[in-house]
Amino acid sequence: MEKKSKYDTNPLDHDVSARADDAWGATRSTSKTTEEVRGGATREVARTANEQARSEPGEDAPTRRMEAPFLPESYPSVFIPPKYAPPPATYQAPSAAPQSFNTPPTSRTIPGIGTPENLTLVLPYIPFYIGAILGAVELFLVPRSEVRVRHHAAQGLSLHLVILIVGFVLRIARMLADNTLGGVASGMLGLASVLFSIGAIVFTIICLIKVWKGDDLRIGPIAELTKWFNEHIEPKK
Repeated sequence: MEKKSKYDTNPLDHDVSARADDAWGATRSTSKTTEEVRGGATREVARTANEQARSEPGEDAPTRRMEAPFLPESYPSVFIPPKYAPPPATYQAPSAAPQSFNTPPTSRTIPGIGTPENLTLVLPYIPFYIGAILGAVELFLVPRSEVRVRHHAAQGLSLHLVILIVGFVLRIARMLADNTLGGVASGMLGLASVLFSIGAIVFTIICLIKVWKGDDLRIGPIAELTKWFNEHIEPKK
C-alpha cells in the first residue's frame, strides 16, 4: 500500500481537518464553536451603509416629491407707501355757547347812542326797511360791550336784507313772466310777491313784540349773516 503524505487530502474525507491539524501540530479546542444565548434582550446590530441605503429607498430615488416648494423670501415693493402713525389729536377748546338774554330790557341809557335799552333793542325790527337803517346805525355807534344790543341790531339788519332780496327776485320773476308767459303765470307771481310783502311786515312786527317782552329771539336761517355783520361792522371809537 502506497504511503500517503500530509499533503494528500481527500475533500470527501470528514477527518481531513483533524488529520491536518495533527500533521501541522495545531491544537484543537475542545470547547464548542458556537454558543446559544437565551433569556437576553434582543439588541439591534448597527447596519452598514449599504443596508442603511436599502432601508430608505426615497433618499436614493432619482426624483423626490417636494411637499413644500422652496420660495425665496419676498422683498417689500417700492411702490407701497410707508405707514406712518397718525399725528396726535390736538386739543380743541369747546366753542362757547351764544349768550342768552331772557330778561326784559330796562330803561338804562345805552352808551354811544344815548337811547334807552328797551327802545334800542326794538328799533332794528321796525318794518318798511326803516329797521335796517336803524340797525346799521346802532352797529356803528354801540360798543361791543353791549352784546345784546349789537346782536339785535345785526339780526334786524340781516332780516331786512333777506326780505329785500327775496322781494326783488319775485318782482323780477313777475316782469319776465309778463314778457314771456303772461296770463296766469304773471298773475300768480304777482300774488306771491304781494303775499310775501305782507308776511314780511307781519313777521317783523312779531319779532319787535317778542324783543320788547324780553324774549331771546334768534332767527336760525340768518344766524350766520347776523354773526358776520356783528363781527365786521366795527363801532366808532
